[in-house]
Formats: sequence, C-alpha cells, structure tokens
Amino acid sequence: MRLSQFHLATVKEVPADAEIASHRLMLRAGMIRRLASGLYTWSPLGLRVLRKVERIVREEMDRAGAIELLMPSIQPKELWEETGRWEKFGGQLLKIKDRKQQEFCYGPTHEEVITDFARNELKSYKQLPINFYQIQTKFRDEIRPRFGVMRAREFLMKDAYSFHLSQESLAETYAAMYQAYVRVFTRLGLTFRAVQADSGAIGGHGSHEFQVLADSGEDTIAFSDGSDYAANLEKAEARAPTASRPAATAPLQKVDTPTQKTIASLASFLGISPRQCLKTLLVRGVNGVVALCLRGDHELNEVKAGKLAELPGAPVLASEEEILAACGTRPGFIGPLGLPDSIPVIVDRDAALMADFVCGGNTYGTHYTGANWDRDTRISRITDLRNVVEGDASPDGHGTLHIARGIEVGHVFQLGQKYAEALHATVIDESGKAQLMTMGCYGIGISRIVAAAIEQRHDAAGIIWPEAMTPWRVAVCVINPKNASAAVNDAAEALYQALSQRGIETVLDDRGLRPGNMFADMELIGIPHRVVVSERGLAAGTLEYRGREESESRTVSQDELFALLA
Repeated sequence: MRLSQFHLATVKEVPADAEIASHRLMLRAGMIRRLASGLYTWSPLGLRVLRKVERIVREEMDRAGAIELLMPSIQPKELWEETGRWEKFGGQLLKIKDRKQQEFCYGPTHEEVITDFARNELKSYKQLPINFYQIQTKFRDEIRPRFGVMRAREFLMKDAYSFHLSQESLAETYAAMYQAYVRVFTRLGLTFRAVQADSGAIGGHGSHEFQVLADSGEDTIAFSDGSDYAANLEKAEARAPTASRPAATAPLQKVDTPTQKTIASLASFLGISPRQCLKTLLVRGVNGVVALCLRGDHELNEVKAGKLAELPGAPVLASEEEILAACGTRPGFIGPLGLPDSIPVIVDRDAALMADFVCGGNTYGTHYTGANWDRDTRISRITDLRNVVEGDASPDGHGTLHIARGIEVGHVFQLGQKYAEALHATVIDESGKAQLMTMGCYGIGISRIVAAAIEQRHDAAGIIWPEAMTPWRVAVCVINPKNASAAVNDAAEALYQALSQRGIETVLDDRGLRPGNMFADMELIGIPHRVVVSERGLAAGTLEYRGREESESRTVSQDELFALLA
C-alpha cells in the first residue's frame, strides 16, 4: 500500500469529551469518526485493524468446531416476549416499529433468535452437540455512551451459541471455547486474565470473563500470586477466616458523636482504626428492612448481597423514613444493638469476628463503644458479603490476592435450559421423548478489543500495536520523494516490493511530508517497524531502522532487516 493512494487523516487536536487514551488516539489517528452519540464510522485505517481482529477470532472459532451463520440484527417483539425480556431487558433495548406498526428491536444480543433457529432446525439428539457463531453488529441504547468504541451504542461482536443434550456435553464445549478464547487473546498479543464472573442478566450457572489488563479498565479483578485463580471483584469470594472471635473485654458504653456520620470521621474522632468500627446498612428486603453488617474498612459486594434470600434482588438502601420507622434514627447512626427481632441481622464473616467494636447507637448523634456479638446484640446468620481487598487469602488456599483493573473483551456462559425452556426448544432423545436442549453462550467484543489493546499499549507519541493487530508491520519512509534522486526512490520501491513478496505487510510513505511529521504519523498510528531510505544510507549500503518501542534509530543492512522481521 502506498500512502499517497490511501486515506490517512491524522489530527493533532481531539474533542474535550475524549476522556481515555483509546478514544483520543483513535480520533487522532483517524481510525474512527463520530457520526452521532455512540455511533462511529470506521475509516480505512481503523477497518484494517478491525478486520485483523475479526480474522483471528473467526479462525479460532472454526478451529474449535463452531459453524458460522448470520442472523438478522432486527428482531421481532414476539420472540422477546416469549422469554420475558421485552420488558426486563430495560432501556438498552432499542424498540422500533415498521410501517405496519409491528414492533421490533435492534438486537443487543441474539439468544432469542438463535434458540428460535435451533427449535426449528434441530429435531434429533443425533444433531447434537452443535455450536453456531456469527460476527454481527449489535446495538445497546446506552444511557451515556462514552469512551469512543469502548462503550458505544453500536458495536461489532462475535457471539456463539452451543446446543447439547446434557450438562456434561455443555461442559466439554465450554472448555473448548474457553481454550479458543485463550488462543484468540494470546495471538492478538494482549496481556489478559480469564476470571470467574457473575452471569448477570444473561443467566446461567457458570461463566468466565476475559479481561485485558489496563489501568483505565472499568472492571476490578482479583487474582492470586500463588495459583491461576482469578475472578471479577463481584464474584471473588472472601475466604472464611480461620481465627476465633476474641473474648469481650470492654464494657458497653454510649458516646456522643454529634456530627460523625461516616466511618472515616468516626474513626478519626475516636482515635481508632476503621477496622474497629462496624458498618450497618439497612436495605429493603422481601419482608421489610434487613440489616447488613460489615467491618468498617470493607465495602459491600452488591452482587453477593443481591443473592441473599432475604432480599428481592440487588440491594437498595432503605429511605430515611423507612430507617426512622425501623430503628428510630437516621443514616449515620445505625447499629445492630436493639433492632427489632423482625429485622434480620446478616453479618459478614470478618465482621462476625469483631470484638469490643464501635457501632451506631440507633439514636441520632450517638455510637456505642465496646460492643460485642452475643453479649450485646444478635446475629441472624453469617455469610460472605464484602468485596475482597489486596492481601486477602486466595479462596483456593494458594497465595494472596492482588487487585487490578481490567477491560472485559470476552465472556463465556453456561446458560443451561433458560432459553430452551422459554422457547420450547426440544429434540427427540434416544428413548424417543422430547427433551429440552442445554445451551452455552460465548461472546467477544471485536470492536472493543481494538480500544482495549490501545488502552494497554500506548505512550505519549501514540499507539503501540501488537504486531497481529497493526495496520501494517513495516513503514518504508522516503525523505522528500519529489526531490530525491531516482536511485533513492527506486531503492525505496525495491525494498517495499521485497518486503511485500516475503509476506510482510508494508506501507510505503511516499506522501512527501517533512521527516518530523512523517515519523510522528507512523508513531501515532503505531507501526511496529520504521525504515528510512535516504541518499546517505544508499551510499553506505544501509537503512535507518527504528522499532516503535525503541528510543533511538540504528543502521542495518537489508539482510539484517529481513532477518529482524522474519
């Protein structure tokens, strides 16, 4: 490719709303252009990268035995009503009507469509297991699209769906797809972690996320330094302490804390550590309010709390009116002492080991010191309620946990029979009876991978692509081609052709830019290898070479260059 015949439109300035590196650099490199909120046109440069990701994903899906198809992006309301998700999916579901006033949605995902396909196409157990996949545009009507293609409303996704007669068969395909994902992200040159995850709105009973590690990641992951254990923060278990609760030694006293409504201000006021304070949250339960108690230096894990039988779902803090009616005080002074027996007191494992702790006095402007479980207050039950923290013991018993930020780029689910049951997707089994199929679901964010790679690999000059994703591996640069000698232009052309014939993707920068501007463009768009052909080098029989992550240029012969790129 000759850049004089290509559309490359880099810019120096980007909109102020480009908050993260990938958004800024994709705009500066001219990879994307904004059409509307959360909608982007991929330029020829951006599309080269996107298609490389897509190719590797497709190759690994094919290798894993998945079969490609293509489903409509527009889906009828009736299918979503069968699964109950027409209303449950929420505001992200873009609903539209055709000229006949029939209702449709722009597909955010394709569980309904693929299950409808399967119930009509698959009749016998002999056709199972089978795994279908597609690479298709999705649309989710984000409330606040941001970060460019990282959280766009329209995005490119690979989604696969497998169908089985048994859980054992599903587990086999799940393992195969897990390994396929490992190969995908390894081939793409990304640093990633596969982590245990909550299945969320998709459903099912087993899932893993694939997280690209980056400081700007929206997700928090916990991983062990002594094993391969890794989990999303919402899923990571805080290992049950092995110690026993210390005996009570302090008398129970009520103290005035007129303005100390937070753990931090309370600990500072009393001259103690936050870990000596008990945090009590009143949330709305199935039958009135529920008290959740944690150590003051820990945070509630909402996913764990949302699975409590006493709660109807994700925890919602009780209102001031509800708190006042339940325990006679206001937020900031709530504690477990003296709560009515009708209020369950659910205590985190670590909080249950506290002795002589400080807690709310259930009277405005007061707290208790020297409080103790059993002696002064009751526990309804003990469970894991908190987020893990740096230094916690790994749940598998090997090593300690470390916390990192990650960007989710893939997710695999064992769906079970949720969608097959809703849509009556059955096959005839060996005994001649109709049996519900068991399903798996496997997604990769193709367009999100591009942004995630930039978040992980960039510097002040621009993008640093892994070679599997770069638009071109090598840029051959000609200084002032219009005024250069015929020998220099011929040498640049010959090098460009020689590299291309060796299967090395090469771009010839013959645009005639000043050297500083030309080199800045190559660094910005992330070309891994830059080679300069010049009069002086030609006379010496050398080329000027610089790797994208190297600080200085060096001279190499043509043979040395070929060996370096082999």
